[in-house]
Amino acid sequence: MKRKAGNTFLMVGLILSLLVFASTAVAQDKPADNMQIVVEKIKADKKLLVAENMQLSEAEAKAFWPVYEKYQAELFLIRTRTVQLIMDYAAAYQEMTDSKAKKLLDESMTIETLRLQLGKAYLPKFRKALSDAKVVRYYQIENKINAALYYELAANIPLIKTEK
Repeated sequence: MKRKAGNTFLMVGLILSLLVFASTAVAQDKPADNMQIVVEKIKADKKLLVAENMQLSEAEAKAFWPVYEKYQAELFLIRTRTVQLIMDYAAAYQEMTDSKAKKLLDESMTIETLRLQLGKAYLPKFRKALSDAKVVRYYQIENKINAALYYELAANIPLIKTEK
């Protein structure tokens, strides 16, 4: 089961990273409805992954899932901002200026800060729905998914060129 969960985490991370890199191309080549289908599939797969790994009782599930849905909606907005950051980076990559690099780095730091603030803001809500041990488990799942996503991004986004 541990191996299956690990593979599932990797799959979700890869799917999320594919979404990040493919979002512009898919949005340009196909109708917006198709992109919405992809996004909904990813959200459903992630929810299934969380459900499989949280092992919630019926009462816990009733309290947890509404909070989860709201959290995911806000997290999606942050991930959308990350997609825009990556697109801005790609546009500036060949001729990166100090000014553009500063703007991109500041936006990256803002996004990371917002993600951490969001997790902190939802902590009391999750604690109200679940025991602390289950809240920790949920945050571990989110952190693993985030780590897989960042790993994929780091592997596929080249370092900026600097003057020699």
